[in-house]
Amino acid sequence: MTAKLNARGDVAVLVPAAGAGVRLGPGMPKALRALAGEPLLRHAVRRVAAAASVRQIVVAAPPAQADAVRELLSPVAPVTVVAGGAHRQQSVAAALAAVPDDVGIVLVHDAARALTPPDLIESVAAAVRSGLPAVIPVLPVVDTVKEVGPGDVVLGTVDRSVLRSVQTPQGFRRDVLAAAHASGADPLTDDAGLVEKMGLPVTCVPGSDLAMKITRPLDLVLAEALLRLP
Repeated sequence: MTAKLNARGDVAVLVPAAGAGVRLGPGMPKALRALAGEPLLRHAVRRVAAAASVRQIVVAAPPAQADAVRELLSPVAPVTVVAGGAHRQQSVAAALAAVPDDVGIVLVHDAARALTPPDLIESVAAAVRSGLPAVIPVLPVVDTVKEVGPGDVVLGTVDRSVLRSVQTPQGFRRDVLAAAHASGADPLTDDAGLVEKMGLPVTCVPGSDLAMKITRPLDLVLAEALLRLP
């Protein structure tokens, strides 16, 4: 059954899904790799569509596979599919251009975080709705972190109490995200970094263990185990 999005919602979710995902091994683009018999992208979109305030989902697909992605997702939810770029920042910008002007909250979400719960999507959206320009979900860093110099010699131990592991969706006021992408800053691994370079505050909210990023083959094994939990 195709999920219905909230026509009165105030949130658009952008899903850049054009990356190759080389750390996951050779094969299809990462977003199209199978998890429990379904592509990661279908799992991710299904959970985004279950978030009550989402009006629109825009997927930036590999250009040669845009039609196939549209067909793949049509049974899951109504999705706008655009051609992605060579880099993540280009894909996000292409997806943002497809969002109507009256949508004021935009979330950017990794397809590789296929098990992200709808409650986390709502939490990030609510924080932006409260007036914050940019919001990221985070988890505490649990491992000891070392700073390492030349020759793999340890230079010191980093205070992990001030470190956080960043997840998605990252949420933004629409005007803030648009300005960040128009700023001409060098491409970064996340959109919050572009906002930081503009000098605007980025606020953290609690993340979720289920929002793990599926990057390596072992992550697929863990994700399949999580899907089997009651």
